[in-house]
Amino acid sequence: MSANLANQERLRIFGLLSPAYLWLTVAIFLPLSAMLYFSFLSDVPFGDADWRHTTENYQAFFQTKTYATLLWKSIRLGLTVTAVAVLVGFPCAYVLAKTIKGRSREALFLLVILPFWSNSLVRIFSWAIVLRGNGVLELGLNAILPFQVDVNLMFSTPAVVIGLVHSYLPYVILTSYLALQAIDDNLIDAARSMGANKLTILWRVILPLSLPGLLAGAVLIFVPVVGSFMEPRILGGRVGTYYGTVIEDQFVAVFNWPLGAALSFILLAVVLLILAVASPVLKRAQT
Repeated sequence: MSANLANQERLRIFGLLSPAYLWLTVAIFLPLSAMLYFSFLSDVPFGDADWRHTTENYQAFFQTKTYATLLWKSIRLGLTVTAVAVLVGFPCAYVLAKTIKGRSREALFLLVILPFWSNSLVRIFSWAIVLRGNGVLELGLNAILPFQVDVNLMFSTPAVVIGLVHSYLPYVILTSYLALQAIDDNLIDAARSMGANKLTILWRVILPLSLPGLLAGAVLIFVPVVGSFMEPRILGGRVGTYYGTVIEDQFVAVFNWPLGAALSFILLAVVLLILAVASPVLKRAQT
C-alpha cells in the first residue's frame, strides 16, 4: 500500500515538473546544442557554402592574444560591476527589509523593480543623455554649483559600469531582501541586549545569515555582465570593446557564426570554471 502511494507521489511530481524540464530542454539545451555544432564548422552550412568540421575556431582563441585580453577585460568588468552593485544594493535591501514598513516599503520596492519594466535600450540611451557632455548631469550640476564643471562621462569605462549597475542592481537587492526578511528580528534584539554594537551585529549576525542571498545576487550579476555587449558598445564607444562585443560582431557584422559560437562556448567554460573554483570558498564562507 505504501509502495503504491510512493509511486503515485513520484508520478504526480514528475507530471508537475515535466513541463518545466521540457521547456528548459527546448529553450536552453537545444540552442546550445546547435551552437556547439556550429562551433566545429569552418563556415555556416547555408546555401552553397563549402564547410567542413574543424577545431580551427577554438584554436583561433589561443593563437590570437586579443581574445584572451578582451576576456580578461570582461572578467574585470564583471567583478567591478558586481562589487559596486553589492555595495549599493545590500544597504538598500537592508533598509527595505528591516527599517521601512507599510506602503513606503511598497513604493520603494516598486522603484527597485522599475528597470525591469523598461526596455534595455531605453535605459542605455537614457544614460547616454545623462552622461554626455552638456547633458542632464552637467546642466544640473552647473545649475546648482557656483562654478562651471565639465562632466562628460560618455565613451568611458565609468559610463559602462554605471549603465550595467543600473541594469543589474535589482538582482542583488531582491535576493538580499529575501534573505534579510528571513532573519528573525529577535536575533538582532538578542545581540543588542548582550551589548553588541551595530557594526558587530552587522558583521556577526546579519551578514552571515544573509550571505546566501547576497552571493546568489552576485552570481546573477557577474554571469551576464561578463558577456554583455549593448552597454559597452553604446556607452563605451572605442573603450567599450569587450569579449561580448567581439562575439556579437562575429554573428552580426562578420557573419562568422562558427567563430562566434566557439568564442561563446569558451566564455561559458571560463565562467563555469570560475564558479566551480569559487564554490568551495563560498560554501566555507556560509558555514
